[in-house]
Amino acid sequence: MEDRIVTGELQPEDATVELSLRPTTLKQYIGQHKVKDNLSIFIQAAKMRNEPLDHVLLYGPPGLGKTTMASIIANEMGVQFRSTSGPAIERSGDLAAILSSLEAGDVLFIDEIHRLPHSVEEVLYPAMEDFFLDIVIGTGPSARSVRIDLPPFTLVGATTRAGLLTAPLRDRFGVLSRLEYYEVEDLCAIVERTAEIFDTSITKEASLEIARRSRGTPRIANRLLKRIRDISQVQGETEISFSTTQVALSMLQVDDIGLDDVDHKLLKGIIDGFQGGPVGLDTIAATVGEESQTIEDVYEPYLLQIGFIQRTPRGRVATYKAYEHFGIEIPERK
Repeated sequence: MEDRIVTGELQPEDATVELSLRPTTLKQYIGQHKVKDNLSIFIQAAKMRNEPLDHVLLYGPPGLGKTTMASIIANEMGVQFRSTSGPAIERSGDLAAILSSLEAGDVLFIDEIHRLPHSVEEVLYPAMEDFFLDIVIGTGPSARSVRIDLPPFTLVGATTRAGLLTAPLRDRFGVLSRLEYYEVEDLCAIVERTAEIFDTSITKEASLEIARRSRGTPRIANRLLKRIRDISQVQGETEISFSTTQVALSMLQVDDIGLDDVDHKLLKGIIDGFQGGPVGLDTIAATVGEESQTIEDVYEPYLLQIGFIQRTPRGRVATYKAYEHFGIEIPERK
């Protein structure tokens, strides 16, 4: 799968930019008001009791700010922030090395926590619940168990696929917070904040247009702004204008609701090739030249969110909204 400008997945070009844009406090964090309000209370209560914050699970689509929120939790608690990911922890010894290096109250962030190996996950249970590790050293008759006491810490787990978490792991999180797609007003504020950090001027109309086409995702909004800024500067503008923004988004093949050419290919494949469906996932994947898992994990979530496709027992169906978007006459469904 080639990089798409409208995907919420982290791309190599995003990493350094996002570090410079990342807010450091709950007050600076734009959007996710319910999650922020709840965490603010939980953090304040934990600090009043002089205890670590309960373990936190952040879940939701990619690009909504789960890593940023985890970092802010550490800043608000006044403790160190350690970061890793599920695929990076291959053995229980890797986890033991990370946990034993923590100091009291520290925040350990595990991204893609649903991808932790099962053997590592089992070691994590007592660490989360009672703050100790049971490590088996050696094999066979000479194997022995060693208990390592850990300082109280806060685990912040992040996942885009909460349904893949095992029940025992999910139950050990005291705070479960779902990050939702952003409203246009919040995305507009994020675009304007990013433009200010970039030392770039932008009109209100232009920032609203970027927000409207960003699929409810700050990462996409910032990525679009970066590309549009380049085009605006080449055209000699001192301020990103609405007209240049429209031209740039057209060049980037992002339509007025944030769909790109891949979305169009997928939807029109269902509409033109299969009379709107139902059609099986594997058939769609073969039609657009992608793997079934990629279609399901990357392309479908937003199309489902905006009601352009439906999943049925017989396969995927393009909805009336999809027909209206392309200006195609809606057929009579049998």
